[in-house]
Amino acid sequence: MTDDKDPADYLTRHVQTGGTGLQQQIDALVNASAGKTINAPLYREMILNIVRMAQADRDRWDAKIMLQTIAELEQAFCRLEIFKRRRKVTVFGSARTPVDHQLYALARDMGKILARNDYMTITGAGNGIMGAAHQGAGLDNSLGFNITLPFEQRSNEIVHNTDHDLQFRFFFLRKLFFVKEADALVLCPGGFGTLDETLEVLTLIQTGKSPVVPVILLDVPGGGFWDGLLTFFKTQMCDEGYILEADFNLMTLARSPDQAMREILHFYSNYHSSRWADGSYQLRIQRPLSTSAMQQINDQFSDICKEGTFQQSAPTLTDPDEPELQEMHRLEFAFTGRHQGRLRALIDFVNQAENLENPGNA
Repeated sequence: MTDDKDPADYLTRHVQTGGTGLQQQIDALVNASAGKTINAPLYREMILNIVRMAQADRDRWDAKIMLQTIAELEQAFCRLEIFKRRRKVTVFGSARTPVDHQLYALARDMGKILARNDYMTITGAGNGIMGAAHQGAGLDNSLGFNITLPFEQRSNEIVHNTDHDLQFRFFFLRKLFFVKEADALVLCPGGFGTLDETLEVLTLIQTGKSPVVPVILLDVPGGGFWDGLLTFFKTQMCDEGYILEADFNLMTLARSPDQAMREILHFYSNYHSSRWADGSYQLRIQRPLSTSAMQQINDQFSDICKEGTFQQSAPTLTDPDEPELQEMHRLEFAFTGRHQGRLRALIDFVNQAENLENPGNA
């Protein structure tokens, strides 16, 4: 998006329209396709960017990248609409884990328990940890985001050639959907790719570029894969001031699928989701907090509120982006946008049953 408040004004000033003809054609195209939808100005700007690129007649490789990116995004949005509003968990891990390994059984059990709780399991559609998680979840509760490579590459037998199998050419788009669609992320031991995904997920959440969700480091009892990484985080990063102690709130070490599932369910026991609205940060919650809890929040979490106080509001009819969620209560405040680990601590606080207005109904 541009900084211009009026897309039509931006179009007039930045695109050589040859009069008003092109502008009128773009307006007519958007109106015919989208009508008066709230997204109409966004579609106008999408077309505008393509027109600008055509006028500049950029490098053919640049044009191909833009074409493939737009096409891949549109296809993924369309396919995932089928599974909209279903909770989903992305499971990462090595494609090389053999079927007789205890980690394979761990991932398979993770898929099973997610399915029992009506969560879908997203993986990269490969074998190893990914195939095990899908095997446990079954097709109806699985989504595979497969990457198309120059050599032979196909998704695992659970999702292959079904509506649950999405193909991506670009790694960056595939990663986008791994995070965008996830209500939680479970990371099992793996290689460079798994570590890359682990650090990228933590970076996106730590910097506020992705919403706070449970990030669970899953290993077998006695396994040391994540312990070594957490020790490195503590001694080489936290102690040296590169990350904050509160950043450890963004991840949880689990030793069993049951423990991982309990962490996910507790995270959504009262908290539902969050959004920015009119400069205010809102936590959507299913049940209101007590007066005492609100006082504690204002005392304990003032460091992440840049001005004013935390306020609780009753359900309203002003959620145009997601009208089906407008019956939620909201905890609103002027979030600093920093210290996501402290935000996670606040979410944990609103999930505690004793902090609810009617704890007996929790």
